Amino acid sequence: MCGIAGFVDFARRDSIETLERVGLAMASTLRHRGPDDGGVWVDPYARAVLAHRRLSIIDLSTAGHQPMASPSGRWMLAYNGEIYNFRGLRAELESHGHRFRGRSDTEVLLAAVEQWGIKGALERCNGMFALALWDRRDQLLTLARDRLGEKPLYYGQVGSVFLFGSELKALRAHPAFDAGIDRGSVALFMRYGYIPTPRSIHEGIHKLGPGETLVLDCANRAAQPRVEAYWSLQEVAQRGLATAFCAGAEHELVDELDTLLSDAVGLRMQADTPLGAFLSGGVDSSTVVALMQGQSAQPVRTFSIGFEEDVYDEARFAREVARHLGTDHTELYLPATAALERLPDIAETYDEPFADPSQLPTMLLCAMTGEQVAVSLSGDAGDELFAGYRRYAWAQRAWRSVGWLPSSGRRLLGRGLSRPTPELWTAIGEWLRPLAGDSIDARFGDRVGKLAELISLSDRDAMYRDLMSQWKDPASLVLGASEPPTRFTEIQKAPAVEGDLERLLYLDTLTYLPDDILVKVDRASMAVSLEVRVPLLDHRVVELAWRIPSSMKVRDGVGKWPLRQVLDRYVPQKLTNRPKKGFDIPLGEWLRGPLREWAGSLLEEGRLRDEGLLAPAPVRERWEQHLAGTRNWHYPLWNVLMLQAWLEGQSSPPGAAIEDATVPRATA
Repeated sequence: MCGIAGFVDFARRDSIETLERVGLAMASTLRHRGPDDGGVWVDPYARAVLAHRRLSIIDLSTAGHQPMASPSGRWMLAYNGEIYNFRGLRAELESHGHRFRGRSDTEVLLAAVEQWGIKGALERCNGMFALALWDRRDQLLTLARDRLGEKPLYYGQVGSVFLFGSELKALRAHPAFDAGIDRGSVALFMRYGYIPTPRSIHEGIHKLGPGETLVLDCANRAAQPRVEAYWSLQEVAQRGLATAFCAGAEHELVDELDTLLSDAVGLRMQADTPLGAFLSGGVDSSTVVALMQGQSAQPVRTFSIGFEEDVYDEARFAREVARHLGTDHTELYLPATAALERLPDIAETYDEPFADPSQLPTMLLCAMTGEQVAVSLSGDAGDELFAGYRRYAWAQRAWRSVGWLPSSGRRLLGRGLSRPTPELWTAIGEWLRPLAGDSIDARFGDRVGKLAELISLSDRDAMYRDLMSQWKDPASLVLGASEPPTRFTEIQKAPAVEGDLERLLYLDTLTYLPDDILVKVDRASMAVSLEVRVPLLDHRVVELAWRIPSSMKVRDGVGKWPLRQVLDRYVPQKLTNRPKKGFDIPLGEWLRGPLREWAGSLLEEGRLRDEGLLAPAPVRERWEQHLAGTRNWHYPLWNVLMLQAWLEGQSSPPGAAIEDATVPRATA
């Protein structure tokens, strides 16, 4: 895994030496992504710069140095990622007469571009990647990102300079960078806890979308970047639903999924460095580890984080699975408050505001794993592909319960439910507890309030968007902002797929998965130079998952039925058959306890007023209600706190001093 950066300077005023130093400074901000090697290359005519930081995983020799030139000299490549099927591609390319000097997938990727063109090469690649490819003959810059968005790539025009990089910090290191905060993006962040693609926290700076390429014609200074998709989730979903498995084909489906997952896992076990896997003891990670161990002559190294508080601890489940499979298991037990030690690192690690609270234990897990291996496999994406989240069933039940009512009836019912305060509903719940049991708890009043909001909405898409929202009206919270459209709002105008569950899976795979889950893991792992690979995001697995009808994904109200059937072949049900549990921390309690002073200083009314970004009144109202224990506002407050922590970390001016260092040059 690596980090890439670069730019095209259309003004063409600076010397080659200056351009090299700037490129090196940009790449130096990404040293954590690639501590083993670095390089920079400049096209002296076009003033195009490619820079690279390398984490050596396959072919540790200098033959894998980047930026790398193609044998013809036409193409220069700076590339971040892994092409898992590179050995098969290499054999095919050798049959076409290509010869290779090293064993890296980078060299294979360049040969594939020369043989089949950029689009043809990308369509043949099975991997995770973000890349910058320079065409010296036609003066074209091409940026590309993998199909599901595992690896990040930012870009934007600042004055006469077109910038790109794996993280925003690389763009900020360019002296020309002066992009301000995008208030519309802040509004989106307040709603979702992440900034949806293609936006970023900065005005005019974008994220390239999963499965997309960007082409910039640098011979034509007036040309605008052209963004196109080489792989479409919408097309995959529609094609899969049209060719779905028929009832009665369950055994055939499970066999095919088992075979395909085994191959996806095997491809991701290729490494010239130590390799392991995250293991929580849940269905997804246990399946990945079982398939790894089935293909390994040695015990697979597995890693878990455990918390001393039983309610937050999953390590004991992982330990049982590891014992059954015979893995070389490592676990680290900590008090939950150990996650607080990572707070000072959040702004630097995540680079733009990001507010998934499980980022804290994820950072701990990656730090522990990265001390022992360079590559770890993960079970991420099982929930989005195979319907594992509890909210899917909740949203479907809520809509089916009230969707038949006319909108006026739903609004009336919603107003009726919202009339009593959450405190009163909680008191009513306590009275009903002997009849309803554990389904009623201290958050009963909050849940009734959420239900009242949801059933008042116009349709199922709006209901799910609201369910995923932390601040319901963020444009009123962010001063001077209007909330821009997103893929959530676009799908309401032009539905891509029908069916209640299918639409939820489609939305999450398009938005929540790449912009939250994969960002969380990428930044936490790369901060400690750990490469994480996700077998369930092999595009063949994704395409197969869309051929599985919802009736086969969910059985008796429990999701991930096909995955569970595969896992049952390797691990007894009693070890994994339990309710889904997230990577939780006691955030609400922390904000009233050990985090109270830290949070209070960031949420101080005068501070908010002086910054001029957020309206102080709604923030203070929720903060006071949370401290009093009358409402649980920990998620929306965490969004505000992560924005404030990020703002506090932006004290260094853009275009910080460029290191005067020897520049490793790529040879053409």
